[in-house]
Amino acid sequence: MEMRKETQNRHKVVIIGSGPAGLTAALYAGRANLNPIVFEGIQPGGQLTLTTDVENYPGFPEGILGPEMMDLFRKQAQRFNARCLFQEVTKVDFSKRPFHIWLGEEEYLADTVIISTGASAKLLGLPSEKKFMGYGVSACATCDGFFFRNLEVVVVGGGDTAMEEATFLTKFALKVTVVHRRDTLRASKIMQERALKNPKISFIWDSAVQEVLGKEENGKRSVIGVRLKNLKTGELRDFRTDGLFLGIGHQPNTEIFKGQVNMDAKGYIVTKQGSTATSVPGVFAAGDVADSVYRQAVTAAGTGCMAAIDAEKFLESQHD
Repeated sequence: MEMRKETQNRHKVVIIGSGPAGLTAALYAGRANLNPIVFEGIQPGGQLTLTTDVENYPGFPEGILGPEMMDLFRKQAQRFNARCLFQEVTKVDFSKRPFHIWLGEEEYLADTVIISTGASAKLLGLPSEKKFMGYGVSACATCDGFFFRNLEVVVVGGGDTAMEEATFLTKFALKVTVVHRRDTLRASKIMQERALKNPKISFIWDSAVQEVLGKEENGKRSVIGVRLKNLKTGELRDFRTDGLFLGIGHQPNTEIFKGQVNMDAKGYIVTKQGSTATSVPGVFAAGDVADSVYRQAVTAAGTGCMAAIDAEKFLESQHD
């Protein structure tokens, strides 16, 4: 009986995490007759499900809603026998093959694993921020900057991420105000100088966003301002803005893989040059979980394709 369970729960390709990387990997692995299984995790479709309009994915000239696009990705993968389960992997053991993967008490075995658990934008943790996420609150300037043409925006943060976002947003916005908790920036010298020199960027120091102020009209939400607290005086004030960008960085979702595969200091999975291979033969990583630089849907999908091809080649080499 035990033996049957083992073969029943053993898969050639297990994909952990969804989003453009995981679902593209599933599509390619499915078309290669590898019958992949995808554990989509707690946020099926990944970060794209937090965005509203996606206008920069090739092939959608009119734009498309993030959740809708992920639905199309999923259906396409399922058409080629990919199985998508809305379940979260709680533990892995990559010390021997087949690899062991647990969903609570339930155990699965995998000949190859593709990790595509993505990254999460660090958020302020305000209920109002959650409410207006995708409706004026964003964690990605390159994704959403275009929607703020000739408007005024606020960027929170003082590191490289915030300076990059602020500088990028000046291409579209009339005015960019950086709100930072301290009175000096943490960003690298060159990024600081670029931002401080830019006539469109101004700074509010020693301050934190306490609340996102917005309105709802005819079922449409929009941001109208932020409530700021001066951390030195405790004084509160409302500041008018059309959008709020979070520039406080990203966190790769790699907690369960600690000690299993090599990571960099920030927790991003390290892959071999020109490949999606990790430090463990047979385990591959795709998308934002291994990419702290580009973090786009199209680049994530590209590495998802690479990971599936890498996994297929690995399986063939084992077979030989």
